[in-house]
Amino acid sequence: MTSKQGTADSGDSRETVRILHLENDADDALLIHKAMSKSGVALEVVHASTAPDYRSAIAAGGFDLILSDNGLPGFSGQTALELARQTSPDTPFIFVSGLGDENQILASLRDGAADFVSKDDLWRLTTVIRQLLENKRARIGLARQNQAMRRLVTAVQDLSLARDLDTVIEVVRKAARELTGADGATFVLREEDKCFYVEEDAIGPLWKGQRFPMSACISGWAMLNRQPAVIEDIYSDPRIPVDAYRPTFVKSLVMIPIRTAAPIGAIGNYWAERHLATTDEVELLQALANTTAVAVENVQLYGELEQRVEQRTRQMQAAYDELEAFSYSVSHDLRAPLQHISGFAGLLKEECSTTLNEQSVRYLDRISQAVKDMGKLIEDLLCLSKVSHSELNLEGVNLSQIASAVAANLKSSAPHRQAEFQLAENVEVLGDGGLLRVVMENLLSNAWKFTSRREHALIEFGATRTPNGNECFVRDNGVGFDLKYSNRLFAPFQRLHRAEDFSGTGVGLATVRRIIHRHGGRVWAQAEPDRGASFYFTLPS
Repeated sequence: MTSKQGTADSGDSRETVRILHLENDADDALLIHKAMSKSGVALEVVHASTAPDYRSAIAAGGFDLILSDNGLPGFSGQTALELARQTSPDTPFIFVSGLGDENQILASLRDGAADFVSKDDLWRLTTVIRQLLENKRARIGLARQNQAMRRLVTAVQDLSLARDLDTVIEVVRKAARELTGADGATFVLREEDKCFYVEEDAIGPLWKGQRFPMSACISGWAMLNRQPAVIEDIYSDPRIPVDAYRPTFVKSLVMIPIRTAAPIGAIGNYWAERHLATTDEVELLQALANTTAVAVENVQLYGELEQRVEQRTRQMQAAYDELEAFSYSVSHDLRAPLQHISGFAGLLKEECSTTLNEQSVRYLDRISQAVKDMGKLIEDLLCLSKVSHSELNLEGVNLSQIASAVAANLKSSAPHRQAEFQLAENVEVLGDGGLLRVVMENLLSNAWKFTSRREHALIEFGATRTPNGNECFVRDNGVGFDLKYSNRLFAPFQRLHRAEDFSGTGVGLATVRRIIHRHGGRVWAQAEPDRGASFYFTLPS
């Protein structure tokens, strides 16, 4: 049997306390129900007078309190308690009985009963009921708060990822309504002296797309006063232009400024029934508004960064175009005059060999050599330009095979030299094969050049596996150099040896560094004068 007992001050079904009562004496049941009704709380009592009724009711669940006599014939109170603990472990269980001594009461409490009320002291039930309602309200409030906090966290995460204002608005209008269970929400932006109602999420139309003077709407008041506006009854608050609200469903509202210092907008929540926004609700919306302010600022920053990136990209493209033009000029406009100089110098030497003295012939030879040096410099400059801007084609590269091929070419160019190459086998790296060949050619050629005065030259190539890839090296026993000048080593056109002693353009090591840096590695050197040099570089594997 189910009975409902209302109160004068609580008609809200959410405030109702549901009670399951096991009692086979109808008179006792009536007295207990009357006693509970004096609590002033709306009650829904399910009365079970038999064991099957009790089992059926407790299986259905949904009770805030279980009351039980000490027992029915064939069904003890202890059994009722055990069944309640199995099916509804979080529901308080109270024995209400006319029998019971101190030991029995203590045993009941040890077994899990929340209390023991004598039928001679039924007045105690009113206190129990009121406390139970307070606990229920606290649980409901905590559950709502937890749900709201989870929703706020989700909104904060979404806003942190927003890259445009439309996304910010979409997140905020939905989150604002869901955070408080409101019937409507709106997103307002400040446009100088106007309030622009950009977007809304509501049970009925509000003011989406409309603009109002700051002094004529509540969102303007919240922004101008830099504080929330909490209004329980819009028709009794002088700040509200009621004629604008009459066509809408709104009875109550709260308006929160977005950023208290120099507000940029506002977030509004609306209710179709009178509702005084709680402190928790205002704080939740304020937290959302604060996060919204950060998100809007981030959107502005991203926009500025995108403009800077576009501008920098245009500048880089212009520089690249200029470099391409320069490379073309170097390749064609400079090579042609050099070819003419070389050609005419050769003709002059050939046709005038009988009339030119020995000094003049040496002059022509020096002109031809200078032309060759200039041509080599042009080739190196073009190579440096190419490695700086060409697209990387990453693949597995066997540096050992490249080193072996380069060494073979070097030995064939000067077969008379006593030079030994010690090359590690199967050094595999990840990189652009063409560019890495340039690295190996430059480093091994340098080692070959700077060991040319050694009776027995030794050139080594090897690698050590590291957690981040490979640390490779090219080592020689040549003339070496003083490390105090190492800051000039990888700079273009910088040379540590006289041109009269060793030929070169000073571009090769600069090219090596650019290639290694483009692969995400680094390059450095160790050396001593007259004791050789070692060049190290790292590459991914």
